[in-house]
Amino acid sequence: MYYKSVGESELNLEIMKKIDEHHLAEPTHGVLRTQDYLRDIGYSVSESKVRRLIRLMGIQCVYPGPNLSKLGKAKYIRPYLLRNLSVNRPNQVWGIDITYIPMQKGFLYLTAIIDHYSRFVVGWKVSNSLTGENCIEVVREAIKRYGKPEIVNSDQGSQFTCESWIEELKNREIQISMDGKGRATDNAFIERLWRTVKYDFVYLHPPKDGYALEDGLKAFFEKYNFKKSHQGIDRKKPSELYQIPSAA
Repeated sequence: MYYKSVGESELNLEIMKKIDEHHLAEPTHGVLRTQDYLRDIGYSVSESKVRRLIRLMGIQCVYPGPNLSKLGKAKYIRPYLLRNLSVNRPNQVWGIDITYIPMQKGFLYLTAIIDHYSRFVVGWKVSNSLTGENCIEVVREAIKRYGKPEIVNSDQGSQFTCESWIEELKNREIQISMDGKGRATDNAFIERLWRTVKYDFVYLHPPKDGYALEDGLKAFFEKYNFKKSHQGIDRKKPSELYQIPSAA
């Protein structure tokens, strides 16, 4: 249902897992510094292979200056709206992002949406591609369950700097915010979520296939939303702050 063979060798999948772990620890490292890291831990990998695998994983390093060649269409880029904004209620700001998920065999991608005020994960989806349609589906389902947000914040990836994404939010009268290039903190809440997902679940219990990943994430997000206290919200649980009527 979810998993398809990705055609990568066992060695490449192993290298991708190491790249993913390294990127969480060093998000500013690009292709060359990642290649150096791999060399230091015993993997002799060409620059072209590192570049290809990083692109396949959907990873973008954080660094100053524009890099439009890795974005979608520049005409769809929107300004960052969260600077100096007081976020003080649920559904005021949602953050969305996509991350690579390594498994025992192969890999998948996880798209998730987090409410900035409460840290409540309002939607998520596992897929085998990085298409923008997956992001739209997650937003639609989250709005159906919880109502629409005032602002949705994302990075400037091609999934979000495209006509279909912009039109989807504009038609719902949702404001569109995008991270500034070279700013690691603009979408910090969902970056922290990825660290928690991977360190507390994926790396400890690598799922054997898409079904196991789906089941594991259901349990993880249930715990994350309703049982886990968060220091960033005064050691409360996300569900304690995210108390709004269901849109259904």
